[in-house]
Amino acid sequence: MVAPPIAAARSLTGMAVRLMLARYLLVSLCALCADTLLFLALSDRLLPPGGAACAGYLFGILIHWALSVRFVFQDRVNGRASHSQRLSFALSALLGLGVTVGTVSLAIQAGLPAAPAKAIAVIASFTLVYLVRKHVVFARA
Repeated sequence: MVAPPIAAARSLTGMAVRLMLARYLLVSLCALCADTLLFLALSDRLLPPGGAACAGYLFGILIHWALSVRFVFQDRVNGRASHSQRLSFALSALLGLGVTVGTVSLAIQAGLPAAPAKAIAVIASFTLVYLVRKHVVFARA
């Protein structure tokens, strides 16, 4: 028996959401690798952990934008990202940056080593920023 149109639409919508999240995870992993490599290179040698987290995150933002508009939210960008999308993306990145730097700094003060502090910050920042980008930055008009 063929599924009713509504059930089929829900199934396709659910699959699209899962694929978008999978692409976002892959893009985030690429950006996170760049972010973390710079963080580890700078941490405790050239910058304090909070400053290294900031530099790494800013570098990761550039990579994330370039990959997000091409592979994750390309259907929502309509060929070129609008000024408001770029601004909203930057603001969501600043939100994530604040969460990352704040979490790393607090975790370091609590006695955690830099790498676990960064891991906690990644989880918190990823969750918040994904939701903001999905529902605000790249929301369908």
